[in-house]
Amino acid sequence: MDNAVHYHYGKFPPNKLAYENFVDSLAKATDAVARYDQMLKNMHNSEILLTPLRNQEAVISSRMEGTVSTMDEILKYEADFESNPEKSTHVRSEVIETILYQRALRAAQQAMEDGYPLSQSLIKGIHQRLLSLGRGATKSPGEFKSEQNYLADKFKGNILFVPISPEKLQDGLDQLFEYIEHNTHPILIKTAMTHIEFEALHPFKDGNGRIGRMLITLMLWTSGTISAPHFYISGYLEENKDLYIDTMRNVSKNGDWESWCSFFLEAIEQQAIRNLTIAENIQSLYENMKVTFAEVLSSKWSVNTLDFIFANPVFRNNRFTTHSGIPAASAARFTRILLEKQLITTIEEASGRRPALYSFEPLMQLVRV
Repeated sequence: MDNAVHYHYGKFPPNKLAYENFVDSLAKATDAVARYDQMLKNMHNSEILLTPLRNQEAVISSRMEGTVSTMDEILKYEADFESNPEKSTHVRSEVIETILYQRALRAAQQAMEDGYPLSQSLIKGIHQRLLSLGRGATKSPGEFKSEQNYLADKFKGNILFVPISPEKLQDGLDQLFEYIEHNTHPILIKTAMTHIEFEALHPFKDGNGRIGRMLITLMLWTSGTISAPHFYISGYLEENKDLYIDTMRNVSKNGDWESWCSFFLEAIEQQAIRNLTIAENIQSLYENMKVTFAEVLSSKWSVNTLDFIFANPVFRNNRFTTHSGIPAASAARFTRILLEKQLITTIEEASGRRPALYSFEPLMQLVRV
């Protein structure tokens, strides 16, 4: 435990921040997010087009916690078990955990759209959903910790960080949510502060990293900084994981909030640029395919078909015929045409009562991680 850093009791929020240390980073991050948001505003159907980004975030954020699954596995699972996850007995637990991340984030967004504020009870609800199946189900879903937890280096077995003690946790949470509601820091600084404080409190037995990263998206969205709840940062954090952890520990160790702000703002800027590129590529693929699908399908249902395939780039044929809102005979015909034109690819042939599984590779190639 010699090397362990302990929680910064009585130091949050800091009395003052030396803005001059990160004012350039703040300007660049603010500008990059504004450009990304402009694209969101111009996107007529961001919910359909950016669903792949949410899946990508679920894969990367879960991978940061050692849960390794692939985009293809996640989408195949969705194609097979979306309506009934309990039936998925032969699916790897890692895949289920990643799916739960994606669903917990979607449920949080829905709750906030319905008027629920970002609060301790909302966070508990997200946690309950995140850990509802698989390995997490034994880790007190929806309950704050009652025993001291630690962050350890899995390879060396060293304890890196000792979060706030359980008996002080409620005070720490009250202070954090008071800060979220009333502090006047610029929103990107407030989001940076909220993320690190949540991770330092580590209020749950498991799942803290994933929920802490969800908070970033939810705060940017609920503040109106982004107009749709699609901003995911785990890609940058995973690539810079050691620096991410060291910079967070340094806040508790040396009171260096400024270096954390600089790191976080750089993460926001770089991820905004990257998200913008991916989203623009998805948008331009959609516009090109709109023309192609209209030509090859020659039907008033061509946009419905395209929208279904963008939202479900891996799908079983029966789901397309029953969930796309297109008459079944037309849907079956469309599948044949899209296969002939090599716009979709067969992953699994139909066998017995099991329908064929298809992939829309042009989109998958843009979003695989």
